[in-house]
Amino acid sequence: MSIAREPDLKEVKELKEHKEISTKYLNRDLSWIEFNWRVLEEAQDPSTPLLERVKFLAIVSSNLDEFMSVRVAGLKDQIKAGYNKKDFTGYTPAGLIKRIMKRTSKMVSEQYKTYREVTRLLTKEGIVFTEYEDLNTSQKKAMDEYYHDIIFPVLTPMAVDQSRPFPLVHNHSVYLAVLLLREGDDPDDEPYFAIVQVPSNLSRYISVPTRTNSKKQEFILLEELMEHHIQSLFSGYIPISVHGFRVTRNADLTLNEEGAEDLLEEIEKELRRRRWGSPVRLEVQEGIHPYALAQLQDEFEIEEQTFEIDGPLDITYFMKLGNTLNGFENLRYPRVNAKYPIEFEDTNDFFDVLKQKDVLVHHPYETFDAVTDFIVHAAYDPKVLAIKMTLYRASGNSPIIQSLARAAESGKQVTVVVELKARFDEERNIAWARMLEKSGCHVVYGLVGLKTHAKITLVVRQEENMLRRYVHVGTGNYNDITARLYTDVGLFTSNSVIGEDASALFNEITGYSAPHDWQSFAVAPTDLKDKLFELIAREAEHAKAGKPAKIIAKMNSLSNQEMVDALYAASQAGVKIELIIRGVCCLRPGVPGLSENITVRSIVDRFLEHSRIYYFQNGGLVDVYLSSADWMTRNLTRRIELMCPVIDPQMKKMMISILNVSLNDNVKARELMSNGMYTRIKNELTPYRSQFEAMKITSWKKLRLES
Repeated sequence: MSIAREPDLKEVKELKEHKEISTKYLNRDLSWIEFNWRVLEEAQDPSTPLLERVKFLAIVSSNLDEFMSVRVAGLKDQIKAGYNKKDFTGYTPAGLIKRIMKRTSKMVSEQYKTYREVTRLLTKEGIVFTEYEDLNTSQKKAMDEYYHDIIFPVLTPMAVDQSRPFPLVHNHSVYLAVLLLREGDDPDDEPYFAIVQVPSNLSRYISVPTRTNSKKQEFILLEELMEHHIQSLFSGYIPISVHGFRVTRNADLTLNEEGAEDLLEEIEKELRRRRWGSPVRLEVQEGIHPYALAQLQDEFEIEEQTFEIDGPLDITYFMKLGNTLNGFENLRYPRVNAKYPIEFEDTNDFFDVLKQKDVLVHHPYETFDAVTDFIVHAAYDPKVLAIKMTLYRASGNSPIIQSLARAAESGKQVTVVVELKARFDEERNIAWARMLEKSGCHVVYGLVGLKTHAKITLVVRQEENMLRRYVHVGTGNYNDITARLYTDVGLFTSNSVIGEDASALFNEITGYSAPHDWQSFAVAPTDLKDKLFELIAREAEHAKAGKPAKIIAKMNSLSNQEMVDALYAASQAGVKIELIIRGVCCLRPGVPGLSENITVRSIVDRFLEHSRIYYFQNGGLVDVYLSSADWMTRNLTRRIELMCPVIDPQMKKMMISILNVSLNDNVKARELMSNGMYTRIKNELTPYRSQFEAMKITSWKKLRLES
């Protein structure tokens, strides 16, 4: 088992120095970097199957790309605007960005050290990434043909000189920086400079024909072939240096929603502008010619945010590798045998089941097909009059989208709240919105200034002399692909109180309605934060009165200062608080007199921990909620979020069981120390790996009955 990363002497000194600045809070961005370190640890862990280690390496790169293009870009904007105030954790934008660059530089260095180790192990297993010079004659011939037939026709060499200004360099695309001399020039002459984009619509890794009597699968990188054949693009010139580079740009959308007559068109314009976002990071291959580096840094006005990479740029291509290889099952995690919820197994009528009881589903251990089937069933049921749902992210070929279109075409009232501002899914959601509108769906783009992040579906059905509402509310997106990779929970219910609140929520989003007096829901941005404050304060009062008082909260991130302060106050009142937070945590646990009753743990494993579950002991009258909202400022104040109670006693038991499975993890869980670092929980007992234990549970219904 790999050991959690320990801070080096420099970091220890920095931590001590920063403790004088702020002893109460951890910085959000530095906490995120610690999370990405935990992801990197999974790539370093020799007990992780090799092709899964490859994926974790790709995830580290993908995470860093988004972090740089959003968080670091935001800090650079603040610096540019002259903003120099400290945040609540004690950092100015300039001080924080300096610290971020130190930490991420070290992380990238460690990532590529791991990359070299992983590729060495892949070679031993017969999966080889090779260079052109190491190919045999027949392989070179095949690769030469591939280059001339497939690659060469789509390449465009772009010279940079007085008559040809620097061309647009696309965000996150890999390019080659080429230095050239004209044939017959003096070697000391100033070189000519050009760039060539590595085509993003071709595979980054190319399969090489197998050698005679060899079972090895060999691959060569696209840019390796381009570099070897670079002369073909510059006849009459001699290449003297060819190195890769890559630019990360500010990718956050800046929308004037108030003044936008058509939000869809406004977002499309912003997506086009995103290509011109200001550069925030420059990655170059190690050993790049100083002249080429100077040209790039001058053009992009970047010096401090330049990373020299000892290996291929942008190893997110590793994400697809495991899926394109045949065989090698021993190098992957075993397949998940997701169960169909037992309540729906022996029936074709979801509504008949839900009239009698609620059903809770735990993904990916229980299949997301149940959610898809519920919507398909509603689309085809002649008694269903209306379907309303929120859509934040959907898969590329979503059966849910197709079912909604089918329902509208058959005359049902279908309303879909499509979030056009779901970061990096904007273009896909625009396409879905247009398709749904053509099918006759009422498509709503949410409220001005707010992202619609709640995950809810409402089905209205005519039954005898009454209308009955059926509701699905979840912690995850309606995405059948990510539902296989994320842990989430979803509740199906026909509870009339929840149904009435669901109707009121959609009316608020789509029409003109005053804030509703919710009977069961808590909704952001109007009252969710106040409801959480109320629940936390109630536990504090119980603790002071000597009654059972405990909070268990599972979420992705905790960064809102007021929420942290509320938890500190509850801890000081004697409430035991157990937090399961996958990513960012600004709360500093274990500080005497402040947070000694609070523990924080993070689980990073095969699946992305994504469910938001909140438990309040309430003096013994336990309340349990599922929610779309993390405890971040954006979730509580700038998004439409939903927190829904779990009312059925058996469903509550199941939710508590899910929390306990996570709390018992002593293999992949790391505990947050008061200094901001994470350490693995000491495994002195029988190893208990929560996600693997969850897979062993053949019936969550049986589990909750036994709880």
